[in-house]
Amino acid sequence: MSATTVDGAPATVPERPERGRTVSTVTWKASIALAVVLALYALLLLLAPHEGDARFALSTAGDFFQLPVYVVPGLGTAWLCGAVALVMLVVSVLATRARRRTPLWATAVFAVFLLVGFLAWAAAGSPRDLSVVGLLGGAVVLAVPLVYGSLSGVIGERAGIINIAIESQLLAGAFTAAVVGSLTHSPWAGLVAAMAAAALVALVLAVFTITYRVNQIIVGVVLNVLVIGLTSFFYSLVLVPNTETLNTTVRFERIPIPFLERIPVIGPVLFDQTIVVYLMFLVVPAVWFALFRTRWGLRLRAVGEHPRAADTVGIDVLRTRYRALLIAGAVGGMGGAFYTVVSINQFNREMTAGAGFIALAAMIFGKWNPVRAALAGLLFGFATNLQNVLAVVGSPVPSQFMLMLPYLVTLFAVAGLVGRSRPPAALATPYTKE
Repeated sequence: MSATTVDGAPATVPERPERGRTVSTVTWKASIALAVVLALYALLLLLAPHEGDARFALSTAGDFFQLPVYVVPGLGTAWLCGAVALVMLVVSVLATRARRRTPLWATAVFAVFLLVGFLAWAAAGSPRDLSVVGLLGGAVVLAVPLVYGSLSGVIGERAGIINIAIESQLLAGAFTAAVVGSLTHSPWAGLVAAMAAAALVALVLAVFTITYRVNQIIVGVVLNVLVIGLTSFFYSLVLVPNTETLNTTVRFERIPIPFLERIPVIGPVLFDQTIVVYLMFLVVPAVWFALFRTRWGLRLRAVGEHPRAADTVGIDVLRTRYRALLIAGAVGGMGGAFYTVVSINQFNREMTAGAGFIALAAMIFGKWNPVRAALAGLLFGFATNLQNVLAVVGSPVPSQFMLMLPYLVTLFAVAGLVGRSRPPAALATPYTKE
């Protein structure tokens, strides 16, 4: 490309280099997953048609104003919602054929309408109202340990350490909160003790994986088995014979926020909770801000992506990873305390029931982002609470299937909807300073 200078002499201006194009791999995985779910949904409606009306209650007695109970034909609503889901499937297929990813809004609309259709089918013919407030409120409560556990995983793995030991941190936190809370008659003491116990488990993980460079997955699995064995042993040997003194905690009471807790639907769900739930609402944005808007977060992510480069600019890689795991353990301990100072007032053997692994799946589903991981935890908490609500309205769904539902949703979400995700580059790679 030529140009002319001030004195008329021709000048040569170099051509602009072409900008590098980002090539993204688009697969049919999301479309296939949506098609399989829709096919199973249609098969359910065809093989087990459930006649009658479904009743949806949106209000509670304490709301500012009462919303009416919506009565809809169960089977007709289910088929109508299925038709909307089919349209979203077509959108996904067209997007994939055009080499674009399935729009997030299409997946969200697909999930919401299929859920409403399933609830209408399940509640059809029942004389009881299906409480939407109870469904959503219970989902938030049951998601608490999953959200805290997923945040623990995000912090640890952003630093380059695989945190398979989330289950052990939750269980150690629940056990310690029960004992300390029972001895002190203070749920706050139980919460702090749970954070310390889970941080201790994280410290053991850090010593073996960072200092001694043992395989991180093996150490995490061993810690899970070890903590399950220890808590089961002490439960049988110590807690059962001394239930009144060592295994009867004082639980956190609900703290309704004036005015806000009387807003229909969202008021009882978000603003009539315990302090542990309110802390969750604060911890999620705090972790996001710390990771992506502070120097500490920048250093932590640098250690997880390229520890050699981080070491070159003066970042202590080992110390940063130790601190990250200790903080991650303390956050996980808050989720463990939920079981014994919020949910029930005593510890039971293996009461976490695999929540740590579901939290790990939520972290992957959220692509190592605190906010997305928390939303994934809420999704899995919703699936867990769904079985309780459907049991109340007398759903025809077998109880065995409902017990499987949280794990099926987890499997579907991670295998079908997670899409292309890239973990931190240095994840599971021990660092040796030369």
